[in-house]
Amino acid sequence: MIPLRDLLPSRRFPIATVSLIALNLVVFLFQGYLGMQTPYREDWTQARNAWVAADLEEPPIFSPQYAYATGQRILSSMPGSYEIPRDEWFQTQYALIPSEFLSGHDLPPMVPIPIWLTLLASMFMHGGIMHLLGNMLYLWIFGDNVEDGMGSARFLLFYLLCGIVAAFAQIAMAPASSIPMVGASGAIAGILAAYFMLFPRSRVLTLIPLFFFVRLVTVPAVFLLGFWFLLQVISGAGSFSSSGGVAFFAHIGGFMAGLLLVFPFRQRHVPVVLWRMIRDRHRRPR
Repeated sequence: MIPLRDLLPSRRFPIATVSLIALNLVVFLFQGYLGMQTPYREDWTQARNAWVAADLEEPPIFSPQYAYATGQRILSSMPGSYEIPRDEWFQTQYALIPSEFLSGHDLPPMVPIPIWLTLLASMFMHGGIMHLLGNMLYLWIFGDNVEDGMGSARFLLFYLLCGIVAAFAQIAMAPASSIPMVGASGAIAGILAAYFMLFPRSRVLTLIPLFFFVRLVTVPAVFLLGFWFLLQVISGAGSFSSSGGVAFFAHIGGFMAGLLLVFPFRQRHVPVVLWRMIRDRHRRPR
């Protein structure tokens, strides 16, 4: 199911949501610009020595092919120097890498900021155009109403906190990983959870592919977003054996953070509708 738009208009222009989308687009365009420049040349001998000195569990991964080969094989088969596209270099610098973050050892290519700030920097980078467009679609559809319910400043803080919790959830599942983590998915999962709680009855125009046919239907937000979360849990359970791919536990962690943080971050006059529905149902006389 692919959501296209919700049928709940926002009361004011969603400045924070639009700003987040614009920032993500600017960073992605900058990555694309770097990709057209002359590649960097990495000294693999220096990188190996730095890794050995750090005495960490997994070898580092510096190549664009990190999803398809182990760092040890790359380092042993490519002695000396090796050219890396500048956008891959940039992504590996600023991405959140669990083994680096937990150990405090920043290995080549070095990031020119404290390692802990990669928690935030990684939220604004994406691995490809479809990754970016998918995330921005969800942020555009659901972000404006959540921003309405919180106010722009609280919404921005809520977004960042959900992204941080999402990152820690993924780190907890793969603490020794040297695969870079990028994307706004964890923070956006928190937005989805807030929408799920605040506007469960809202209708969402949704595209449903059925083999060679597609259907446009409107479905309740509580069903669409509940189904989305269930898919993340099922996919996360099936991802234990894989070393890369989608960070499903970041999605799960971000969503769970959103479910809880929506209570203190909503404006006082905005009801948590789903919570009221559940509470009132349990209070009915039997």
